[in-house]
Amino acid sequence: MSTLLPDTAIEIIRPDIHRGEIRHALFDFDGTLSLIREGWQEVMVPMMVDVLMGTPRHEPREELAVLVREFVDRLTGKQTIYQMLQLQEEVRARGGQPLEAPAYKRIYYDLLWKRIAHRVASLKAGTASREEMLVPGSLEILEALRARGVTCYLASGTDIAYVKDEAEALGLTSYFAGGIYGALDDWERFSKALLIQQMLSEHHLRGHHVVVFGDGFVEIENAVAVEGIAVGVASDEVRRAGINAWKRNRLINAGAQLIIPDFREAAALVRYLFAEDEK
Repeated sequence: MSTLLPDTAIEIIRPDIHRGEIRHALFDFDGTLSLIREGWQEVMVPMMVDVLMGTPRHEPREELAVLVREFVDRLTGKQTIYQMLQLQEEVRARGGQPLEAPAYKRIYYDLLWKRIAHRVASLKAGTASREEMLVPGSLEILEALRARGVTCYLASGTDIAYVKDEAEALGLTSYFAGGIYGALDDWERFSKALLIQQMLSEHHLRGHHVVVFGDGFVEIENAVAVEGIAVGVASDEVRRAGINAWKRNRLINAGAQLIIPDFREAAALVRYLFAEDEK
C-alpha cells in the first residue's frame, strides 16, 4: 500500500529502495520535461486508424481506434519507428500492402508538425515563455541534481534532431552533461535500455546509483530491470497540474517506486532520494 511523503503529493510505492547514492539521472523528454508535443497521441492514433481503414479486412473504426491506442501506448517511450513497425504488421494482418515503416513515420511527423510548429516558433521568437512548455518544476529538479553533482542524461524516442532542437528552445541543453539522445535512422543502435547499460558499465555503477524519471512504461521498466530508482511522472499535460490517473496506474504496473504529478516539489523529492530526510 502506497503512502504520501508528508506534506507533499509525492507517492511512495516502494519504500524499500536504496537511497542516498545517486550519481547519474536519466530523463525522458516528452511528457516528463517537455510539453511541446502535448497531444501527439491525438495525431498518431487517427493517422493509423485511417491507414487501417484502407485495408481489405478492417474492423469498424471504433474497434480499430481501441486496438491502435493499445499498441501506441504500449510502445510509448521506445523510438517512434517501433509504433510504425507495429502498424505495418496490422496492415498485413488485414490483407493490405504496407508502406515502409520510415514512410509512415514521415507522414506522422508531417501531421504532428502542423500541430506543434507554432509552439516551437513562439519559443524561439521569445513570444512564449519556456515555463508554459515545461512540466512544472522541471528547471528546479535539474538545478537541484546539478547542485549535488549528478550527471544528467536526456533520452527520447523522438528523432534526435528534434529532441536537440526542442531541448535548446526550452533552455535545457546545458543541464545534460551526460548527453542528449534520441531516435536514429538505424533504430537498433539506440534504446533507453542500451543507454542505461552504457551508463552502468562506463562509470562502474550499480543500479541504485541511477535514477530514471519518465512518464512512459518503457523507461520505468528499463530502470527496474537494472535495480535502478524509477520515478514515474504522472503528468497531466493539458492542465499542467494534478495526477493523470491513467499514467499513474500504468507507471505503477511498470514498476515505478515513486509517483509524482510534476516537479513542483523538487526540493522535497531530492531530499528524499538522497536520504537527507534521515540525516
